[in-house]
Amino acid sequence: MDSATDSAPRREARAWSWAVLDTPIGPLLLAATELGLAQVVFHADDRRAAASVAHLTRRLGAAPGEECRAPLEEAIRQLEAYFAGTLREFALPLDWSLITGFNRRVLRELAAHVPYGTVVGYQDLADRVHEPGAARAVGVAMGSNPLPVVVPCHRVVESGGGIGGFGGGLETKRRLLALEGVLPQPLF
Repeated sequence: MDSATDSAPRREARAWSWAVLDTPIGPLLLAATELGLAQVVFHADDRRAAASVAHLTRRLGAAPGEECRAPLEEAIRQLEAYFAGTLREFALPLDWSLITGFNRRVLRELAAHVPYGTVVGYQDLADRVHEPGAARAVGVAMGSNPLPVVVPCHRVVESGGGIGGFGGGLETKRRLLALEGVLPQPLF
């Protein structure tokens, strides 16, 4: 999941594309640049998708186009396999340019070392990036994750056993953890 995008965010306009994928947790907007998948947005109904595209147009410095379809096609294929229960580890090029600093370090650690079907506590993740006492900051990093599901912030839970928060909503987090066998499937 690593890519050559560790340098500071680029300032020049970049070509990018987007698509909306219907999933068991609702529509996801996927955006990719030539470097890889750059953003996943939950609950991407028409209004949210339009707002996300406008925001990404400002951040990436260009309107979306057709130039970057290949990263999207592979991301769609892998996400469909994940939701079908046949994929446990994403192997996608990622464009990390929408996140920097501490947040990027935490998310990269999460992506690389918290596998499918496991969870990690906020404090444990802070310790893993050599920032003891930064459990709350880890929570902020999870909330700013531009690549949820693929960079699995749903796998970060409270150290005391609580589910913790989630930008996609707690029901979405429960469903993702149930898909991975961490929680029982909902009865209804």
